[in-house]
Amino acid sequence: MSGPMALEPGGAERDTLALRLAGTERRAPRPRADDSTLALRLPGRGPDEGAVSVLAAELADRVGPAVHPYEVAALLEAEGLSAEVIRQRYGHPDLFSLAAALYERVPRVFPEPAPAADPWRPDTVRCLLRGVLFALPGLAYLLTGPVWHPGRHAAVLVVAGLASWAWGQALGHRAHLRMATGRREAGRTLLAGAPLGAALATALAAVPAGGGPVTLAAAAQSLYLAAAGVLLVLGRERLLLAALSPLAAGAAVLPWWEPGRALRIGLPLLALAATLAAAGGALRQILAVPAAVGGSRPGLGVSVPYGLFGLAAGTLVLLEGQREPYAVIVLTVSMGPAEWLLYRYRGLSVSALRATATPAGFLLRSAGVLAGCLLVYVLPLLPAALLTGAAPGTLLPLAAALWTALLLQAFGAAWPSAVICLAAAVGAGAVTLLRLPPGAVMLPLCCGAAALCLAACTLRLLGRPAPHA
Repeated sequence: MSGPMALEPGGAERDTLALRLAGTERRAPRPRADDSTLALRLPGRGPDEGAVSVLAAELADRVGPAVHPYEVAALLEAEGLSAEVIRQRYGHPDLFSLAAALYERVPRVFPEPAPAADPWRPDTVRCLLRGVLFALPGLAYLLTGPVWHPGRHAAVLVVAGLASWAWGQALGHRAHLRMATGRREAGRTLLAGAPLGAALATALAAVPAGGGPVTLAAAAQSLYLAAAGVLLVLGRERLLLAALSPLAAGAAVLPWWEPGRALRIGLPLLALAATLAAAGGALRQILAVPAAVGGSRPGLGVSVPYGLFGLAAGTLVLLEGQREPYAVIVLTVSMGPAEWLLYRYRGLSVSALRATATPAGFLLRSAGVLAGCLLVYVLPLLPAALLTGAAPGTLLPLAAALWTALLLQAFGAAWPSAVICLAAAVGAGAVTLLRLPPGAVMLPLCCGAAALCLAACTLRLLGRPAPHA
């Protein structure tokens, strides 16, 4: 009584109540009349192979993916085939018999599922626009240069710029963390942090300036970077572009017309005022949103590595700009395509995760995705460097290091990118400031070493399926 019982009609349940004597032979069933047609069926009649073949051809696309005849039986039942139709048209005694015949007749086919939508599909227009917005403020120095000669006050602007970049990276990360709780909470973080960062950068710039008039230029730069950071975090790129339109208009007429001292100073101030007004309006709108219920406030320490990376990246870029100013313009504009490639890396990694079945296979595909994205980002910089007269041997490793560091940060691995970039910045900066050997070769060496270390960290941390699941 502990053996399996057949559940299909016509099985062992017919003999459940029958007493069978040992050695007796089972008699063949007698012909019986069909209750519905009263037609006498001969026991020798078999299935109608032609009708079954036609049915198999009609249902091949749905029978092929079945993994058991019971699925075919459910399909036939859903098609409305009654027991009478199965017996008379196809010559099978019941639904399960016909399903088994169809299952054996149709070869197994397991179609691939429909491709899922890419959750990391980048917004191409937005990424390109952000690259333009990163470089567009540099027109202010082009307009105001003949008035106050900013090159003479480079130390003041560099100190203010590095402080603003470091603070902006940390503040942007913290605002994005608060965005997970609610937009109002992110707005409050920006409202408190942006003015504080501008004041800190201005105070640090006042030390080398000695409190002179150039401190006002450093304050204007710090205020703009703080307001622009607010707009970029909140996704108001088009609003920032509109605010910077006076700079673009003033720089566009310089080759043909001298705007004069008033316009050279007035247009950057107008762009600054428009940026501050746009940031204030964006914060006012986001603070009008109802506050979120619950949600924990992250500690300040989690944003520290992002600030350190901003300081290191700014130092490396400024060291490159000291020798090749146009290389900085190329690198700044390339930050838009770099952001686009960060999204593409995540999308391609998800596709690689779906296409592989072993950790080793995914590691190999992940290495290919990383190499492909780096080549797509770095190779277009080679002709750009040659056109601007910059040395590709420094620009390309620096770009590779910055992009790989941003990739690690996108996955939350902020400390490796911060430590490696900070070590490269300290090494190259010390050699440059103290004029130690090997001199100018130190910057490309540090950038190349940082790029290799960051690539190794990327394969170690992101070459596993877990971060992409």
